[in-house]
Amino acid sequence: MKKSLVTIAILGCLAYMTGCSESHAEAPAQSAQAFKQPIDVTAVKAYPVQSWFTYTSRLEAVDFVQLRPRVSGNIAAVNFKEGQSVNEGDVLFTLDQRPFVVKVAELEALLANAKAQLSQAERDVKRAARLLKTKSISQEEVEQRRSLLSQHQANVMATQAKLDAAKLDLTYSEVKAPINGIVSRAELTTGNTVQAGTSVLTHLVSNDFVYAYFDINERTWHKQFNQLRGDKQTQVVMQMLGDHEFEHSGVVDFVDNHINRQTGTLRVRAVFAATPQLKPGAFVRVRIAAEDVQQQVLVPEKAIGTDLKNRFVLVTDEQNVLQYRPVTLGERYGVMRAVVTGLKPGDKIAVNGPARVGPGMPIAPQMVEVEPDSKLLVMNAASQTSLLVAERGE
Repeated sequence: MKKSLVTIAILGCLAYMTGCSESHAEAPAQSAQAFKQPIDVTAVKAYPVQSWFTYTSRLEAVDFVQLRPRVSGNIAAVNFKEGQSVNEGDVLFTLDQRPFVVKVAELEALLANAKAQLSQAERDVKRAARLLKTKSISQEEVEQRRSLLSQHQANVMATQAKLDAAKLDLTYSEVKAPINGIVSRAELTTGNTVQAGTSVLTHLVSNDFVYAYFDINERTWHKQFNQLRGDKQTQVVMQMLGDHEFEHSGVVDFVDNHINRQTGTLRVRAVFAATPQLKPGAFVRVRIAAEDVQQQVLVPEKAIGTDLKNRFVLVTDEQNVLQYRPVTLGERYGVMRAVVTGLKPGDKIAVNGPARVGPGMPIAPQMVEVEPDSKLLVMNAASQTSLLVAERGE
């Protein structure tokens, strides 16, 4: 009897322990089945986009002057601060004017003498004409006096021309700025001797606009830009070396009249409003938009994964389970990427792609809005439609 009671007690304990172990085993399974990874999900959208082509260039000043003196002499004064803004007509250099003043005074005296001789010759001709009427002078002597009068008239005109030239040289002794702009450093300073048309005094560049020239290859020209004109209607954007964005806006104001036979390219020029940062000679990248506008699906670049064969995204189905979806990619638009095939507007994709999750995984979707960077939006002047600027190099 005692043995039976002991056996029953042992069996009861075993049954109790078995039930406890089964209940503890089922709890983690149910907990694991109930948990779903929270993942950011966004709805795919299509946007109107333009493809922009990127070219390299170096900025050029609209006006660039290598300032040289028109007369020879010694520099008496430098009348500007290096690097300052100057206006057209400002006196930048003054040469020693004393030799020019002396030359002007000398020619003024010679002109006065020539005019006096001319006046005497005119009186002699008039007197000869009266004497000829009374036969008191020969015809030959009258003609000699008339010839002498013509010589004195020519002498007056020649001396006057020399005097005008001397006065012009005197004005050239003041070397003036021919344009509005920024003056460089003085290459020659006070006390130096300069030669007319040879010595370089300084450089000036205009500071209102700058040019950027670039070459479009013939095939791209005919395919994308055959309607481009230099009428300042086509917008371009420019990026300086070291900048992260294309911050400067300009327009196309010149298209060359022929294609270069050696390079097969067409020269185009864009003009930009000058700023202190836009220095002539600076390396820049210029983007110009193609004429066509297309609707394309854009997704975040980080949503795209890569395997051995395809580029893919993870799409959520009706049960909030991630599904593998191969895609064909287009151009890059900032942090966004165009998808040519594989997605349509309205599809929902995992924003962070395969970095945190994988195909077949159930998730708890958290809807987020992912929009393109507003700095990439431009305004089409014809349709007043916001367009995205695509990054396409060539």
